[in-house]
Amino acid sequence: MILRRLAAAFPHSRRFFSSNSNHDFASAIVDLNKEMESIFGEPPTSNGFSGSVSNDFMAQEAQLTSQKICDSTPGLTHIGRTGEAQMVDVSLKENSQRTAIANCKVILGKKVFDLVLANQLAKGDVLSVAKIAGISGAKHTSSLIPLCHNITLTHVRVDLMLNSKDFSVDIEGEAVSSGKTGVEMEAMTAVTVAGLTVYDMCKAASKDIQITDVRLDRKTGGKSGDWCREK
Repeated sequence: MILRRLAAAFPHSRRFFSSNSNHDFASAIVDLNKEMESIFGEPPTSNGFSGSVSNDFMAQEAQLTSQKICDSTPGLTHIGRTGEAQMVDVSLKENSQRTAIANCKVILGKKVFDLVLANQLAKGDVLSVAKIAGISGAKHTSSLIPLCHNITLTHVRVDLMLNSKDFSVDIEGEAVSSGKTGVEMEAMTAVTVAGLTVYDMCKAASKDIQITDVRLDRKTGGKSGDWCREK
């Protein structure tokens, strides 16, 4: 009944509702409110027809706009829509061959470097123990990093090399898997645990040892494809 009365009072206003544009529709409602105010002497209340339509429409438009922004902007996969932490669902992903290579450096200083080189530390062979620790660390990544998936690794490699240029140990780790999610965290955990083990083996000789430059250098496979750090 109200619509028929409005149509009779404003026959030309029917054009407001013929547009396919949301923006035009919102503008038409504002114009219609002004036209009603000029005739009835007061603006429509929020309980009125046009006010209710306008408010509802504006709320829906704001929600849609926010949703479009969220959908079009790359986000953090471990953050849910309401900001809570979540584990990524990879059930719909396809299996693929995935590899990742990471590196780190342990700066020993000349005194400790010479002891490691001569294998004269009380705890024993530093590089061999750190190598095993790094491999074990990669295999336990999902237990250390809360939102990582528990994946089956097909290969883990950890190499440690003494670097006499800066009296350090250069550590490289590689993780390989044929699965639905990447192995970047496994590779980075491998080199980090190996670096921590070097520190633990040498800390009696010096507390000044530094673990630095933990980084991902290369990864292959998965939806995002291959990636390599620029030199």
